[in-house]
Amino acid sequence: MEVDETTIDEIPEADFFIDITDQVCPLTFVKTKLLIESMPTGKLAEVRLKGADPLENVPRSVEEHGHEILNLRPESDNTAADGVHRLLIRKN
Repeated sequence: MEVDETTIDEIPEADFFIDITDQVCPLTFVKTKLLIESMPTGKLAEVRLKGADPLENVPRSVEEHGHEILNLRPESDNTAADGVHRLLIRKN
């Protein structure tokens, strides 16, 4: 999944947040899925994740479960591809 070029000012604020930077696959998606399941439809969740596997697997799995990825961006300008990213999800 490619990183969205949306600026910080254009990104809506999330209703829910989870930090899974200390988790490894498959727990990264399990924790994300549990958060999404607890949310009302239409609400937004921000997931803070780290590492190449979660960066590839979590967004893909979220979409496979029918939810929408609104934004995926590095947390800072100097973040490597396997560094900390922020993923914004809308529950469908």
